[in-house]
Amino acid sequence: MNPLLKDVPYSFDTERLTIRGPLPGDGVRVRTAVLESQDHLKPWMPFAVKIDSEEGYEIRAREGELNYLARKDFWLLIFMKGTQTLLGCTGLHRANWDIPSFEIGYWIHVNHTGKGYVTEAVNGVCQFAFTHLEAERLFIRCDAKNEQSAAVAHRCGFTFEGTHRHDSRHHLTNELRDTLYFCKLRPSD
Repeated sequence: MNPLLKDVPYSFDTERLTIRGPLPGDGVRVRTAVLESQDHLKPWMPFAVKIDSEEGYEIRAREGELNYLARKDFWLLIFMKGTQTLLGCTGLHRANWDIPSFEIGYWIHVNHTGKGYVTEAVNGVCQFAFTHLEAERLFIRCDAKNEQSAAVAHRCGFTFEGTHRHDSRHHLTNELRDTLYFCKLRPSD
């Protein structure tokens, strides 16, 4: 089936969160969260090194909406349920509709770490992907030194598949780095 024919909700809720695709006007709020969390994100997220302008983030939000509707990429914003408090972002990226397979990415505002929001969001995204996108395979990859990100994968029931040694260079130091790969397959009925 052509992915454009899939009825995919634009938002969904978990116990404490509302998770939805980007909308016009979200650029400033995402940029503000990245700026406030820059020191926390910079070691792991290249986008946090040099923060784009408000206009640049608004363009990203609008492109994100278009990509979501085109079923090319599912950038998702994480909100405290019932509020407009942005906690962070997640998403389903690197869509391979032949399988279907998606990579899950995530980050959280520095003021909201350690509260289980990322784990809850990733579990919600997995359920969303298996139910609405008919995903067969989801994967998470992270720098081998990013213990917090790897812990999320473990808590969400992903299987460690292996380490790709010296497969990238760190965006700040240019040193060779290893990447951990985790996978979750569609639950069998």
